[in-house]
Amino acid sequence: MLIDATAVPADRGGVGRYVDSLVQALDEGGAPVSVVCQPRDVRLFARLAPRSRIVPAGPSTVTRTARLAWEQTTLPMLARRLNVQVVHSPHYTMPLASPAASVVTLHDATFFTDAVLHSSVKARFFRGWTVTALRRATMCVVPSHATANELARVTRARPRALEIIEHGVDVERFHPPSPEEVRAARAAIGLETQPYVAFLGALEPRKNVPALIRGFAKAVEHRASPPALVLAGQPGWDTQVEKALDAAPLRLRVIRAGYLPFGTLAGFLGGAELVAYPSLGEGFGLPVLEAMACGACVLTTRRLSLPEVGGDAVAYCGVGAGDVAVALSELLDDPGRRAQLAQAAQRRAKDFSWTTSAERHREAYGKAWLAHRRG
Repeated sequence: MLIDATAVPADRGGVGRYVDSLVQALDEGGAPVSVVCQPRDVRLFARLAPRSRIVPAGPSTVTRTARLAWEQTTLPMLARRLNVQVVHSPHYTMPLASPAASVVTLHDATFFTDAVLHSSVKARFFRGWTVTALRRATMCVVPSHATANELARVTRARPRALEIIEHGVDVERFHPPSPEEVRAARAAIGLETQPYVAFLGALEPRKNVPALIRGFAKAVEHRASPPALVLAGQPGWDTQVEKALDAAPLRLRVIRAGYLPFGTLAGFLGGAELVAYPSLGEGFGLPVLEAMACGACVLTTRRLSLPEVGGDAVAYCGVGAGDVAVALSELLDDPGRRAQLAQAAQRRAKDFSWTTSAERHREAYGKAWLAHRRG
């Protein structure tokens, strides 16, 4: 099979971690994998998948427009030259005229159900490609039952036509941290000893960060020694974040840590009093799973797939600032409950393995190839 990793951004967000981890697990499992990627990622994939064939795509994939043109013209020729049976496109788009079976990963349905949470251009683009993939791909993979159900509802796709394959968690990067890792993370965010509530993710509308900031302020404003709130991740485009920050009481400490190196994430998540992720909806919820694997007490919502990941091992709240405030207050006042959830989260996270996910993907590739041969 050939995995097209050219759409993966340099910042390894959720989709990037999905592709990297899947390629590594497939390679470790002995799958015959070829990976086509941008030139900047050749060394990375060569390290992650030393037994696989790594093919640089060239500079024509650097911009989105150029990459899409390359995908429709050069990628099919590459698949033919490499004599692959399956082309896996892991981020919505796909080559429309490929000699191989086509597998496309559709990560969520929020471009249909919550279009206002995305830029209008992005929402139209991904809605169009989602519908195209459902009609034209040999098989579509989704990461959760919630995503399968939502896509069936908004596009009339048959749920049985969607292959549900859960993500895993990278236990080398996400694990209960050592004291040294916690100290390194604290140094990275500029926080020495003050307890903190952690958030990790892009500051985009879907992550509901303004409600988190307002809920945090309400939960801790009257405490004698309030914790800090640390927002880590890419800036995003949520214009309400700044307004919420401006309205927060001056005595409260809210740190915008920005992008943190991967090596500090376990210490950052596992070293927090709790990790708050009040998302308006996720296709899977990888940030929640990664925090769970770090032994963190996690607070999230019941929107879409998040209960499939968190189960009974996380705390839940509504999406409003008042709901967040009540849940934060209860958890901050109950260290025993936080410790109980942290232990349960670490146990549950072990149920999600990239090895298992890779095995399921291999099965999907086989089904797609057989379906392609039958025409």
